[in-house]
Amino acid sequence: MTASPVLWTLDERGVATVTLNRPEVNNAYDGALIAGVLAAMDDLGKKSNLRVVVLRGNGKHFQAGADLKWINGVRPQSTDANEAASRATFEAVQRLNTLPIPTVALVQGGCFGGGTGVIAGCDVVIAADNALFSITEVRWGLTAAIIIPQLCDAIGVRQVRRYALTGERFGAEDARRIGLVHEVVPLADLEAAGAKVVEQLLANGPEAMAETKKLALESSFGGMAVDDAAYARLVHLHSLKRQSAEAAEGLASFAEKRAGNWGGGKG
Repeated sequence: MTASPVLWTLDERGVATVTLNRPEVNNAYDGALIAGVLAAMDDLGKKSNLRVVVLRGNGKHFQAGADLKWINGVRPQSTDANEAASRATFEAVQRLNTLPIPTVALVQGGCFGGGTGVIAGCDVVIAADNALFSITEVRWGLTAAIIIPQLCDAIGVRQVRRYALTGERFGAEDARRIGLVHEVVPLADLEAAGAKVVEQLLANGPEAMAETKKLALESSFGGMAVDDAAYARLVHLHSLKRQSAEAAEGLASFAEKRAGNWGGGKG
């Protein structure tokens, strides 16, 4: 039997560990992983003793963004099917973002594309010193539309305008400098650093933390200040770009291991 793409456990303290479990593809997300995250959120939401959620990735890498083979399979489908894929992806990130309990992300290795949006939607992010980040979508002729609000909250518009346009990779210390992560520790200390934060969170009043998080989100660009119509537009733009000729070329360049042909000349 194929292992579930998302695993979760809940200990006696009310601490849930949600694990992205596609290590064979560096935890790249596809429809099944997105559905797994949403199902985990549904299941955990029924637990009256839930206090903290810890998010981690199985294997050498935290999350490598979208599975481009899956994207290539979705792209030729109907407009409705493409919007449904984008909507589910948005909902998985936003459910983490607005969960009324603290969320802690532990990041090792690669954290690319949608993975940067996932951690931007978490309350506390600790990165191993081997972590590597990139907002990669433009490289493949796609856009990061559905995670732009969370990224703007985490690192600010000025940094998004650099890193989401260049698609460049940057290390853990740069991620801390721009605000994408809070703390950088040696890889061997990642779990212990996460456990320390969890203990600090468990010492606090659950209702007070929930209200504090709600108030912070109400003041943010990536939280409840962006209304449903605005998010519907982001979902639409995200799915529309996936079906464009530019995305077709970008995804072909990935499959063929070559640079994208964007039609520019050298003059």
